[in-house]
Amino acid sequence: MSTSKRELDPRAVDVSVSADTLSVDLADGRSVSVPLAWFPRLLHAKVSQRKKWRLIGDGRGIHWPEIDEDLSVEGLLRGRAEPRSSKRAS
Repeated sequence: MSTSKRELDPRAVDVSVSADTLSVDLADGRSVSVPLAWFPRLLHAKVSQRKKWRLIGDGRGIHWPEIDEDLSVEGLLRGRAEPRSSKRAS
C-alpha cells in the first residue's frame, strides 16, 4: 500500500488586514489568521497603509513599504508575535 504526502507550500498568495486580524492565504490552500495586536506597526497604521502590501521572497514574506514592516510566513505559521521591548519597569 502506498500513501502520498500532500505537499505543503508555505508561500503567501493573498493578504488581508481587518481592524483586528491579519489573514494570509497560502499557495497550498491553507489560511492563517493572527491578532493584529501582535504587530504594533500594523495595528497603528492607517487603513490605507495596511492595504499597501507586497509579497517578497517568492511569497515567503510580506512587506508594507509605507510603514517599513516585514513579516515572514514561517513566523506567522509558528504563531510568533513581534518581540516585546526588553525594557523593565522601574
